[in-house]
Amino acid sequence: MNIEEEVRRLSDELVDIQRPIRILNSIKWTDDVKNQFFSTGQGTQPQVDADYYHRERPLKFDVGQRAEALANLQKRIGSTLGGHPCGGLLLSRVAEYRSVLSLLQARGTADFGPISGELYGRAVDPVYPGGPTLASLGEIMTEALGNIAEGEWEPPKMEEYDAEQSVGILSERLQDMFGDDQLQVKVDDGIVADAAAGSDYIKLREDATFTARDLRILEVHEGWVHVATSLNGRRQPVCTFLGKGVPSTTVTQEGLAVFTEITTLSSTPDRLRRVTRRMRAIAMAEDGATFLDVYRWFLDLDLNVDDAWTSTVRVFRGSTSAGLPFTKDLVYSLGFLQVYNLIRLAVRRGLLDRIPWLFVGKMSVEELGLIAHLAEEGLIRPAGYLPPHIADLGALASWMAYSNILNELDLDVVQLHLEDALTP
Repeated sequence: MNIEEEVRRLSDELVDIQRPIRILNSIKWTDDVKNQFFSTGQGTQPQVDADYYHRERPLKFDVGQRAEALANLQKRIGSTLGGHPCGGLLLSRVAEYRSVLSLLQARGTADFGPISGELYGRAVDPVYPGGPTLASLGEIMTEALGNIAEGEWEPPKMEEYDAEQSVGILSERLQDMFGDDQLQVKVDDGIVADAAAGSDYIKLREDATFTARDLRILEVHEGWVHVATSLNGRRQPVCTFLGKGVPSTTVTQEGLAVFTEITTLSSTPDRLRRVTRRMRAIAMAEDGATFLDVYRWFLDLDLNVDDAWTSTVRVFRGSTSAGLPFTKDLVYSLGFLQVYNLIRLAVRRGLLDRIPWLFVGKMSVEELGLIAHLAEEGLIRPAGYLPPHIADLGALASWMAYSNILNELDLDVVQLHLEDALTP
């Protein structure tokens, strides 16, 4: 058996083993928890523990069998692929899936939060060695956004579309990129968020409404990045494991999505505020804040009770009302910084050809060099679907080149020369 056949066989086996493992579905809270919370006057901690998750969110697979299958696969990858780069990529994913199984086993216990921190990071982690922590970055972002009056730079009042109308609009927009491919935009009554993306679909919540700006964000965030990388990964002829993500690739996925929102001028200050608030809420929970503490903090920020509930649940899902948080929402800002700095460095070093390889499937920034090497060997093929500003890198490269220059300037010194222009 040649190397391509062996990698494909082991990749397919890994994809099959992980198929029923769904983190977010396994840690969601049911509507009963919300109803109980509000019926008691929002003054009692939601009652979620290990028994709750086992009863209301039973896993649809045997954890022991999956763990054993991953352990056996790990041995075979080591013995057959040895030091081959594909072996390293596969082994890292096997290790993460084993940690994910431990995470799901720990739902509602004191072990859940620490495992989440290992997989997705912690608010106290530095953005890079010696750099600011994610928690302090959240404070910096809050201050920067605080200088932009809420609503002042938001678009004017837009027409709102119901879910069925939005499906038609979004489907038409994504036709330009995906053609007649089997990408579905559909209405769903079982999701918590307004929208969610899968490997070949985007779901819109049945009772949600969307503005043109909302649909633009869904187009570039969910469609151009999440769905595109899923389809590109699934269509790899050898490394089919690139069609499925693990927590480390989630960081880069969300970083690419936020980067795409910002560089296509699709995002808004209010959207960035939501990301920043979640970072700060996770930091609070890491410091010992309970569900009620965080919920009331969101209310103090003038969120309505439904938004405050949803935002707080995102922090404590999988855990308990007084436990350490689920830290996935840290990856948006961390991933953006990693992607942004990688592209800045690629422009500085004349390696623009590396950037499209970020879209070949579910991969992490740290794997980019290895992915490019495997592409040269013919084991990974180029991305079939690329966002327009990545397919034609000229404008983005120009913007990033100026970004490199601007980052060398001392803004405090520049301010001295422009003070008159900025004086009210």
